[in-house]
Amino acid sequence: MNAQNILTEEDVSILQEIMNISFGQSAADLADVISTSVVLSVPYIDIIEVPELPEYIKNHVKDYKNINIVEQKFWGKFRGDALLIFSSGAGKELMSLLQNENRELSDSDPFDVLERETLMEVGNILIGACVGKFSELLRDVVTYTPPKVVVEKDYREAITNGHYDPDKSAIILKTDFRFDEGDVSGFLFLVTNNDSVLWLKDALQTFIEQYE
Repeated sequence: MNAQNILTEEDVSILQEIMNISFGQSAADLADVISTSVVLSVPYIDIIEVPELPEYIKNHVKDYKNINIVEQKFWGKFRGDALLIFSSGAGKELMSLLQNENRELSDSDPFDVLERETLMEVGNILIGACVGKFSELLRDVVTYTPPKVVVEKDYREAITNGHYDPDKSAIILKTDFRFDEGDVSGFLFLVTNNDSVLWLKDALQTFIEQYE
C-alpha cells in the first residue's frame, strides 16, 4: 500500500516531529534513573501490510542474533503495540548500570529474575514516557496492559505474527537508540493500524494549528 493513501506528506512530517519530542521525553525520563544519556536516531515512519510486519522487524534486528524484548499494548484513540528490542547482553549491562546508581537489586532473587525485572523497569520507563507524551501532545489518554518480557532469544523465534488483522495495514513509528555507557542498543517500534488513522489525521491537524 502506498503510504500516501493513508498519510499525506504533511501528516508524516508532523508525526515525525511529535515522535521526536516523545522519544526525547523517554530518553530524559530514563536519564533520571540511570545517569547516562540515550542517543536516539531521527524517528522513521513506514506503512506496510500486516503480514509483512514480522519480517520487517526481523530485518532490523537480525544483526543482534539474540534479542531481548519488552512488549506492551496501549489503548486509547491511538492504540497499538510498543516493542522495545534490546541487543544481546543488554539485561546484564542495565543491571550493572542500575547497581552503579545504588539501586537495590535483591541478592536473594535468581539472576534471570533480576535480569527480567531490570529489562521490564527500563522498558516501562521508555515506553510509558514515549507513548504518554505522544498521547498528551495529541490530546489523548491511553492505558496499558502489563508488559511482556522475552530474554535472550533468537530473533527468528522471538518475533511472531502477533494479533494483528492481516487485512489491515500497519503504521510503524521507529527509532534506534544506544546508551552512552554500557554496550546497550536497540530499537523502539510503535505499531498501530488503520483503525487509528482517521483520528490520527485529525489530531495531527489540530496539533499543528496551534502553531499557525
